Amino acid sequence: MATQYNYKSVRKLVDKYFSLQWCRDNLVVPLNLESGLPMQPGVLNIAIANYSYLGTIAEPIKQRINQSGNNLKCIFIEYPQEEIQEILDLASEERFINGDSLEISQIDEDSVLETIRDVSESEDAFKFEFDKDKEEDEDEDEDEDEDEDEDSGRDTYEDYLEEQIIDLETEMSFSKIQEAAGKVLIYARKNGLSDIHIEPREEGYKIRVKKDGVLQKFMSMPRKPGIQLVACLKNMAMMDIAERRAIQDGKILRLLEGNRLEFRCSTLPGKYGEKMVLRMLNSDPSALNLDTLIHIESVRKDFRKIMNAKNGVVIVSGPTGSGKSTTLAAALREKDTGDLNIFTAEDPIEYDMGGDIQQVQINRAKGQTFAIVLRAFLRHDPDVILIGETRDPETAEASLDAADTGHLVFTTMHANSSTTSLTRLLDMQVPIYKLNASIRGVLAQRLLRKVCSGCGIKKPISENEAIEFNIQENTPIMYANSLSSEEKLNRKKENTLCPICQGSGYKGRVGVYELLLLERNIQNGISSGLNDKEIEELAVNENSMLTLTQYGVELVKDHLTTLSEVIRVCSSDY
Repeated sequence: MATQYNYKSVRKLVDKYFSLQWCRDNLVVPLNLESGLPMQPGVLNIAIANYSYLGTIAEPIKQRINQSGNNLKCIFIEYPQEEIQEILDLASEERFINGDSLEISQIDEDSVLETIRDVSESEDAFKFEFDKDKEEDEDEDEDEDEDEDEDSGRDTYEDYLEEQIIDLETEMSFSKIQEAAGKVLIYARKNGLSDIHIEPREEGYKIRVKKDGVLQKFMSMPRKPGIQLVACLKNMAMMDIAERRAIQDGKILRLLEGNRLEFRCSTLPGKYGEKMVLRMLNSDPSALNLDTLIHIESVRKDFRKIMNAKNGVVIVSGPTGSGKSTTLAAALREKDTGDLNIFTAEDPIEYDMGGDIQQVQINRAKGQTFAIVLRAFLRHDPDVILIGETRDPETAEASLDAADTGHLVFTTMHANSSTTSLTRLLDMQVPIYKLNASIRGVLAQRLLRKVCSGCGIKKPISENEAIEFNIQENTPIMYANSLSSEEKLNRKKENTLCPICQGSGYKGRVGVYELLLLERNIQNGISSGLNDKEIEELAVNENSMLTLTQYGVELVKDHLTTLSEVIRVCSSDY
């Protein structure tokens, strides 16, 4: 397959002329650049998956290359789709850095701390003046109809973000505090952090970060640089930096090495000042693959069965941050074969699914709720609909009505298990007959940390654990080598700290799933008034459903995670 390429060079060409996301969406990848003879242009060899698509895609590609100021001749070569995806996957692991840019590979915890220390010691840093953004001036010039409602500029705000997206490295050169803010964001991207919490305390500010679903201390700083850091990040998110006593929401959208970097931001006034939380939106479509997400083949096969139904409702449930949006995005991308009309209503839009999927951002300020948008979709002859979340009776009723009229509807719910999702629908006054007629299945999920492959310890399971989790005695399983803060510091000084997990014992996450199919016996149980525990017992005994814990135990047997992680995340009931 794709083993003969210099993937660092491929990544360099992707970042220079295109972007990883654009190449993935269009199944295009630049392979190599051949230098031309004197007075003749060089040749850029480009692989394309669908040669019949060349008449449409060739001109935009040439325009992109011409805009870069290079005089190149393009030669297009037809490659299998799988090989192009493999080349892009391997190239995505490489990082291309301009020679005159920041050395992003060297941005680590110590680098961030050093920059914050420079901000603390610099008097000039506190004289930094934040502009109120060009949007205000532009709004005054365009028209003066600003009294419709306070959120009437939502579309303008989103469009402005896209149009004015700037390079983060360039922005970091403006001042010390912007360098510090940029380094925090880059550190989050490099280390796979999902959330950054900047919290005011009486004596200063503290930053905590969430990695692999666990919140941990990152660093502390004096009050002045803490206030400046929050103000700078608010400015980047186009919030009002002069307002510190009101709740505000915004989004930071920047370019980093040619790729989009997105953070959803929120501020909250507290006792000692403004707390700010930044959540990274993972828009990398390479993770959207059901074969990768759902490890157990039987569960994956059953989920594909219900997601390929002609009509009905498919629910994915779990708490915030459990990977529901990723699972559904993977399902829709798999269904997007070109012969279906697919719509999504999301808040926010996390993944650019590409293809023929029409994605719509919910805007409650303009009355565009999930239920209203769903009814609008029905006038566009849809085959498949995604409703980002079902949280109220109106949305639940609209989803079930859409299913009854021949549409396949995907949605998410906040519930602890597959059976409690059904209970929630009944609490929303959904009639039992309609629930049984429309719901095809419920997939509950969580995310477990994957045990580190570099320092994890494999040893036979203890007798007590074998009995408790019904695992054969002496079966070898993995145990995490988690270090305390003091041990991490000592190992770092000794240069013996695990380079993969940095002493946490875990690296990355894997999904754990519980799939309830609404077959005849489950429908009869619902009609007879069984509670959620009784329905779960019925499904496990008669339908061979795996609970979240049982699924997690299978992952332990396959050496992907640990029993302590299953106990921490999954239900204690077995």
